[in-house]
Amino acid sequence: MPLLERVRRELRYFFGLVRILRAVHPVATEKTQTVGQVIENLAEKYGDKVALVSARETLTYRELNARANLYARWARAQGLGPGDTIALLMPNRPEYFCVWMGLAKIGCVTALINTNLTGPALAQCIDVAHPRAIIVDACLLVSLEAVRSLLAENVRIFLHGEAAGAGTIPRVDTALGEFSNENLSAGEGPTISSKDRCLYVYTSGTTGLPKAANLNHFRVLLMMIGFAGLTAAKPTDRVYNCLPMYHSVGGIAAFGAGLIKGGTLVIREKFSAREFWSDIVRYDCNIFCYVGELCRYLLAAPACPEETAHHLRLCCGNGLRPDVWMKFRERFRVPRILEYYAATEGNVALFNFDSMPGAVGRLPDWIKHRFPIAIVRYDIETEQPVRGANGFCIACVPGEPGEIIGEIINDPKKPANRFEGYSDKAASERKILRNVFKSGDAWFATGDLMMRDARGYYYFLDRAGDTFRWKGENVSTTQVSEAITAFSDITEANVYGVSIPGTEGRAGMAAIVVKDMDSFDLATFRRHLRENLPHFARPLFLRFQSQFDITSTFKQRKMDLVAQGFDPTRSADSIFFDDPEADTFVPVDPALHEHITQGRRRL
Repeated sequence: MPLLERVRRELRYFFGLVRILRAVHPVATEKTQTVGQVIENLAEKYGDKVALVSARETLTYRELNARANLYARWARAQGLGPGDTIALLMPNRPEYFCVWMGLAKIGCVTALINTNLTGPALAQCIDVAHPRAIIVDACLLVSLEAVRSLLAENVRIFLHGEAAGAGTIPRVDTALGEFSNENLSAGEGPTISSKDRCLYVYTSGTTGLPKAANLNHFRVLLMMIGFAGLTAAKPTDRVYNCLPMYHSVGGIAAFGAGLIKGGTLVIREKFSAREFWSDIVRYDCNIFCYVGELCRYLLAAPACPEETAHHLRLCCGNGLRPDVWMKFRERFRVPRILEYYAATEGNVALFNFDSMPGAVGRLPDWIKHRFPIAIVRYDIETEQPVRGANGFCIACVPGEPGEIIGEIINDPKKPANRFEGYSDKAASERKILRNVFKSGDAWFATGDLMMRDARGYYYFLDRAGDTFRWKGENVSTTQVSEAITAFSDITEANVYGVSIPGTEGRAGMAAIVVKDMDSFDLATFRRHLRENLPHFARPLFLRFQSQFDITSTFKQRKMDLVAQGFDPTRSADSIFFDDPEADTFVPVDPALHEHITQGRRRL
């Protein structure tokens, strides 16, 4: 890299880091600052300026705070107070912020429930938060009623909006008119500190049931204000948010980027690739937030005039894969991509201030000592870090893959290094590594495999549970997926390992979505795999699907795919086997499946 380019990148990192640290410094030093206070300050400062916009309604800063006050007083009238949990089941809309911010003003904890859940999964997410009450939007009442018998008998349900068959369920929206919308007086509001819990935000549940992560007021404000610093937020900004508001990016970070500096947040109820760019242009947004595979879906969508007629200055998020990065930036003419890495509940944060393609963030050597982050060697078979003869973990050298971890420091002066855990104490303990580099230390295990290069850039490789071993080699599902989607006729790939009796490790299998199944050339694709992947990483099985089962944050689910394996009787999808004897992919029928599982077919 030329010297001038290196200097430019160093300066961009330095000023970006300073911008974030300056932004969050008041949060770290003011131990009594809470979400409610911040909302009231914003209302006083920006008053009648438009804060939240949606197809449903528009709220100014003053109206946002006033409506939050209504919910605070309503909750007090129901006997709810500090430490009580209320589950919120509501689609994206400005009202969503009013509800949980109002509850936060009186010390209540809001559990942000995934609106796509149904059945036992919905009941489980509500149950783990142990709520005293549930606020459910009218459009989601049917889903809640279906699992009502699985919920605690003493949990109260309040309806928002009019719904057929609601019976005697009390309405929260109509009850608000009984209360004052002025800020709570000293006698009404309890004493709350930044250490008090504010929200339960759930993990995505890609490989298991979601866990409810504890977010106190400090962590919520850290996300909000940190994102305002990351994006260099301005009062003229208009931020587009189509991500679910029960998720930390769509519900906390996007709010911060849009409102902390007096801008406007435009809210769409659900992501639509077809209407994304027309929304950006219609609302004149100059920033949007992304997560997971959202950018890949936009790239796969048909071209439209609006996709380059925008006034974007940047997009900000995580999960933009290297194979999409450059294509996305060039096609849609996005001036700047701000990728970052962080976990809702974790203490590891990285930022790619200079838009290095494919990197999730950077930590140069000259500042690394200020951030207790490490990458340690990881054994994918035991799914545990490798420990040396002295019993301690082994730090990876530049270019060596391993699990990224963050030291847990319970120092009041360093609240960002804490790990608040989950509502389930056992789940919290499983995420803590002890005696890592010295006796008595504790580190948060992210479960993410990364590699750091000599310049300090970090690259995401895989989830720890997704990487598998085959023919004595480690196979990264992310690497294989990127090689597969480089084939122009494939739009999506989901790679995983499947067990075959009598073999060690797991064989590679890829579920794929193609543009046109009738014209897809399997032989040409097979040659592509041989040209771009080592023999051990090439998928032994292919499964053709019309679409993937994904989480609401655009992460692919694998559990069912792994369980079904390559058994053609467990799926209506077409499954193929890369047959070394026939030197081609052949369809898997029950007879071939039996031959493979009984070891009568060469692999």
